[in-house]
Amino acid sequence: MQTIAIAAKCHKFLEENLHTTIRGLYYQLKFSIGEDVDENIFGEQTESNPLIEDLEVSLGVKREGLNLNANRKGVLAGNMKIIDRFGNEQVEIDCTKQGRSGWNIPSDVDNDMEFIDVTAKYVLVVEKDALWQRLNEDGFWKKENCILISPQGQASRGTRRIIRKLADRNLPVYVFTDSDAWGWYIYWTIKTGSINLAYIGNDVATPEARFIGVTMSDLDRYDFLNKLTINASDVDLKRAQEMLAYEWIKQHKEWVVELERMIKTKKKLEQDALQGPRLTFVGDYVREKIKEKAYLP
Repeated sequence: MQTIAIAAKCHKFLEENLHTTIRGLYYQLKFSIGEDVDENIFGEQTESNPLIEDLEVSLGVKREGLNLNANRKGVLAGNMKIIDRFGNEQVEIDCTKQGRSGWNIPSDVDNDMEFIDVTAKYVLVVEKDALWQRLNEDGFWKKENCILISPQGQASRGTRRIIRKLADRNLPVYVFTDSDAWGWYIYWTIKTGSINLAYIGNDVATPEARFIGVTMSDLDRYDFLNKLTINASDVDLKRAQEMLAYEWIKQHKEWVVELERMIKTKKKLEQDALQGPRLTFVGDYVREKIKEKAYLP
C-alpha cells in the first residue's frame, strides 16, 4: 500500500510537471489512512525512502525521472553549453560565462537537459570549493581547455552523473583531492560508485577516472611540501589499513606504496598546501601531473 501511494504521487507530479524532494514527498503522504483509523501512511521518512529505491529498481527509472530531486551540490565551469528545458521554458547556459560562481549542478542532469558544444579536452574534479575558486580565478579551464568541477566535498548524485556523462564523450577524468581518508573516499566513490547507489552504479560510477593527487610521493617531487604536512588522524590511518586489505588495491603497487607511506610516517597532505610557494602554483601542479601522466589508477 505504501509503495502504491508513492507511485501514485509520483505519477501525479509527472502529470502536473512539478518537482519535489524525497522530503517533500514524505510530507505529501504523511496523513491518516482514514477518519476512523489513527494510523499514518508514513510515520517517518525512513519508511518512505527505501520504497523510492524499490520503485527505481523495479521500474528501471532514476528518481529524477519520477520528478524527485536530490540535494543540489557541485559547481562547474568550462567550454560547454547546456540547453535546459525546465518550467515551460528553454534556457541556454554558457558555462564559459558564469563568472566567479560557476554553474550550480542540479540533481537532475538527464531529463530535458542537453549538453552541446562540449569542446573541452578533459575533466578536472577538484575536491574543495576553495581550490576550485583558485583555479577558476586563474582561468585554468580556459587556458587548459578543460571542464572544471568541484563536488564541494562528497559528490552528489547530480555531480557523479554529469561526470559519467562527460566521460561517455571520451573526456579523460582526473580527480584532485587531499591525501587523506576523506579525499580517498571522494575519489573512489566517483570511480566505483557507492553501496547505497549500487542499483544505478553504471550510471554514476566512472571507472576510467584517475587520481592526480595530492599524494605522499609528492613529498619527493616538491621539497617545500615536506614542511607543510600535518598529522594523520586515527581515522586516516585506520582507513589506510583497511584499503591495504582490499584485493583491488593490492593489484596497484602505486596505491600500496602511498598507503604504507602514510601509515609509516603518520603524516598526510592537503591540496591547499600547494598554495605554499605561491597561489598560482596549484595550476602548475595540475598541468605537470597530467602532462607527465603522474597519476594513480
